[in-house]
Amino acid sequence: MSVAPSDGVDLYFERAGAGPPVLLVMGLGMNATGWWRTIPVLARGFTVLSFDNRGVGRSGRPPGPYSIAQMADDAVAVLDAAGVEAAHVYGVSLGGMIAQEIALRRPERLLRLVLAATTPGGEHAVAPAAESLAFFQRRGQMPAEEAVWASVPYNYAARTRRDGGQRIAEDIAQRLRFPIEPEPYVAQLAAALGHDAYERLGAVSHPTLVLHGAEDRMVHPDNARLLAERIPAAQLQLWEQTGHLLFTDEPRVDPAVSEFLGA
Repeated sequence: MSVAPSDGVDLYFERAGAGPPVLLVMGLGMNATGWWRTIPVLARGFTVLSFDNRGVGRSGRPPGPYSIAQMADDAVAVLDAAGVEAAHVYGVSLGGMIAQEIALRRPERLLRLVLAATTPGGEHAVAPAAESLAFFQRRGQMPAEEAVWASVPYNYAARTRRDGGQRIAEDIAQRLRFPIEPEPYVAQLAAALGHDAYERLGAVSHPTLVLHGAEDRMVHPDNARLLAERIPAAQLQLWEQTGHLLFTDEPRVDPAVSEFLGA
């Protein structure tokens, strides 16, 4: 077990593989176990650092409110504790918001940037359907097992729900190892809802890969187009028959990330 101190909170992190460093930043209510498919793929050519955001898993669970800037500082604290000067950063969903903030606040710590299933936030962002927004609010009050199963229609594409039941069950087993509690879930959700990087994204100078599933119900795919338009050195990959947890829906996603990071 490795621990990174950040603003009075101990953050759990893990290291795998060897090569140039990649920091993985997970999304709302999830922790490093959510990267269980990704880590073996990237560890073939990279040193992969994964960690539990504040409020979840094996990291400290301080009371909210949280902010994206604060969580970006947490991510940089993991790099410090791991002895890494600069790393590729791959963030998904809430983790993609945190990754944007790392690029803007601490550009010297970043090599290449991968933004998956995420949004620039603010008034320019495309909101999800009202049904999805309502689910975000309800989910924090559900018991852990009910919450992860209730999330299935929002997290996975129709193809996976039809043909990939085993893959979904494998993901849920990982998520239930360290389920999030209601109070930190609400604190993380508030941070996500407060995110707004739209006007600042022109300052991101790093090569950037924007990934999104065409069937994402949690974060509308048009947000990927906004990110790719606003970030000068960005390229966009929109994956068909793919939802919010795109690395489960489409096994080719993480090899595409590895190829981009190794370019």
